[in-house]
Amino acid sequence: MDASPPLPPQFPAVEVSIIVPARNEEANLGACLESLTAQTGVAFEIIVVDDESSDRTCEIARSFAGVRVVSAAPRPDRWTGKNNAVVTGAKQARAPWLLLTDADTVHLPGSLARALNEAKNEHADLLSYSPEQVVSTFAERAVMPVIFAELAAQYPPHKVRDQNSGVVAANGQYLLVRRAAYDAVGGHAAVATEILEDVALARQFRNAGYRVYFRYGADAVRTRMYRSWSQLREGWTKNLALLFPRPSYLAFQSLALWIVAWFSLAVAASAAINRRFPWIVLAALWLLLYRKIRAANFSTMNNLIAMAFGPPIFAYLLLRSKKAHANGRVSWKGRNYNVEIESVRVPMSMSKPASSNSSQRLRTGN
Repeated sequence: MDASPPLPPQFPAVEVSIIVPARNEEANLGACLESLTAQTGVAFEIIVVDDESSDRTCEIARSFAGVRVVSAAPRPDRWTGKNNAVVTGAKQARAPWLLLTDADTVHLPGSLARALNEAKNEHADLLSYSPEQVVSTFAERAVMPVIFAELAAQYPPHKVRDQNSGVVAANGQYLLVRRAAYDAVGGHAAVATEILEDVALARQFRNAGYRVYFRYGADAVRTRMYRSWSQLREGWTKNLALLFPRPSYLAFQSLALWIVAWFSLAVAASAAINRRFPWIVLAALWLLLYRKIRAANFSTMNNLIAMAFGPPIFAYLLLRSKKAHANGRVSWKGRNYNVEIESVRVPMSMSKPASSNSSQRLRTGN
């Protein structure tokens, strides 16, 4: 007697579940979903998690065929909104790989399939790209290259990729994770009270022996993080004091280098006018500043604007972030986070294994 044919599966097989947490993202979500729904070369599903939006976020998400829209579960005490939304989405996901990406990202054609192949070829359990940063306003163009140049110096991607370097980082705008490893380390629930959840999650992977792979990913994804000075100030106030171990020292160093570079350029220009040619060599200090900022992968014009105006703004944001964390309060997207930190600094677990008494704890309120 012939065996009965197998029953069709309830759902078609998918290899990647894309999770997009979204809170008041009507300005960004449409372009993000257009780029994601157009991906080819791999079977995927898209889950948008609405995090108590009060704008057209849900309406925009539902206008895309095949996109599932779910509401974030009630947020447990002390959890950040984004972490809660990602946990909600992960519970709905059914693929062996998860792409966790922000609503302000735009994904290049074919990038999902290429990223999945790269993760498999590199034996990565967590692959993260630092997106190409799109800047428009003066504030963005002045300070974003400075910040990302300092991040490149603090967390060199080649050292992050070295599993024995002690340096670990990730960018929460693009996290492709193997589901089995993600669940094994507890997922975003394990870092639910962390403001820097992307770095904390990468640390969980590394400490559990899973491979973290990180690089600049302009060939895959781009983003415009902030659309106004107020957003930029609020966002970096939330993060900078946690990203850099000595924010006051870095602020002083940034300002000092900026002043010296301008002074050296003025001396070199005066020497050229007065034919005192040996002094022109001081212009090399300006070139050193340019070389440092160039590492952030912005255009030449943006780099020049950042050199001229960025370091004082960066110093201001660093000190503002340090003060906010020292006072125990940061804000983001209409929510206040009351932060309780034993020592306001980058946890040593960003470069060494975590110790329980250096973790960041917070309480949240709308």
